[in-house]
Amino acid sequence: MDALDVARWQFGVTTVYHFLFVPLTIGLSVLVAILQTMWHRTGNERYLKLTKFYGKLFLINFAMGVVTGIVQEFQFGMNWSDYSRFVGDVFGAPLAIEALVAFFLESTFIGLWIFGWDRLPKRAHLASIWAAAIGTNLSAYFILAANSFMQNPVGYRINPDSGRAELTDFPAVLTNKVALITFPHTLAGSFLVAGSLVVAVGLWHVIRNRDSADTGAYRFATKFGSWVVLVASAAVLFTGDIQGKIMTDVQPMKMAAAEGLYTTESPASFSVLTIGSLDGSREVFAIKIPYLLSYLGTGDPNGTVHGINDLQAQYATQYGAGSYTPIIPVTYWSFRFMIAFGMAAGAIALLVLWSQRKGRTPSSKWLLRAGLAMPVLPLLANSFGWIFTEMGRQPWIVFGEMLTRNGVSRSVSLAEVLTSFTAFTLIYATLAVIEVKLLLRYAKAGVPDVSEQPPTDDTDDAERPLAFAY
Repeated sequence: MDALDVARWQFGVTTVYHFLFVPLTIGLSVLVAILQTMWHRTGNERYLKLTKFYGKLFLINFAMGVVTGIVQEFQFGMNWSDYSRFVGDVFGAPLAIEALVAFFLESTFIGLWIFGWDRLPKRAHLASIWAAAIGTNLSAYFILAANSFMQNPVGYRINPDSGRAELTDFPAVLTNKVALITFPHTLAGSFLVAGSLVVAVGLWHVIRNRDSADTGAYRFATKFGSWVVLVASAAVLFTGDIQGKIMTDVQPMKMAAAEGLYTTESPASFSVLTIGSLDGSREVFAIKIPYLLSYLGTGDPNGTVHGINDLQAQYATQYGAGSYTPIIPVTYWSFRFMIAFGMAAGAIALLVLWSQRKGRTPSSKWLLRAGLAMPVLPLLANSFGWIFTEMGRQPWIVFGEMLTRNGVSRSVSLAEVLTSFTAFTLIYATLAVIEVKLLLRYAKAGVPDVSEQPPTDDTDDAERPLAFAY
């Protein structure tokens, strides 16, 4: 074990942990805005209760996401300084815009939304949550544009004197075909997570608090969340299909590794189950569906999909001697876990809708257990999706331009990386406990009482203290 191995583990652990909060923030910001819009248009108190209820869960998650995200910038400087020097000129523009525009937009208007209840005009207050939601989604786009450069470098040139990548075409970076499909795919996955949380919390109250005066609000929440999950599931499948074709074009090794395809095939079969040799160099046993991989990868049932061994030989000739094959079991199974967990969430959402057909009230303990598992399933799907995306690109940190081993900080010792890795992991574990306890506490508390009217005395509004109106 050396500093590179620990640096990779640290980046993987902290990034996956941070991304547990990101999709929920992205999706829930829009869902809360939709609920408040429904209240604004109808005046129905049910929607106001749900807005404040899920809004509080959104704010808890947003705060935790900001805290865990700060570590990412430190990691680039501490453990990946050579990588930072190489891509700094390219990454500077999208990440600067993300911080100065998108994050500023969401953080400013979230503050106005939190403290603006009964202070701002209703339309201005509604606009503030929509501005925050738009800022959150814009933030995701700029970050994904930067990540997509690592998958498919565009809009740059290599300076022969400094050896750095220099930005030559910023619009090309923003319109990278990988970014254009990764963004809607990520958004769909985010709504899958957010909708699942809405369903889980609402279903718990419907089944456990059947005689509550707010049962109608919870029933609406479960239906609303279930439809969000189903639509998001369809969007994930649609965008994922397009993403697979683009991946086959720009990173054929990743597609071959995802399918355990060792030899080039035309037509290529989709692997339901493949067992390879211990060294990962050949297929031992496989169960396959004919023609499906060719269609998924190229759009043509008879299309050619290049195999791992042929691509390894090609890359060795193109880039020099060495292994250009990712860890096959990781890419193969992470790809399947991503699909399986996402589909499971959609299936449960369909079951929840069926249980409430024609005004029925669900009561099954098994349904409750399945519903409570719903938020975890798309979170796992998202996590495995990113593990597949990043591990499938290995050994490249920037595909075709920089190997991961060349991006690590040369001046950082193994002991220093181990120390920071241990510290971050312990801090994150503590934050995880705090996050779960807060979410459970406020989710169990139920929707708030919104019957209280604003003060009617003559107290000057300027003298009233700011209040966290939940």
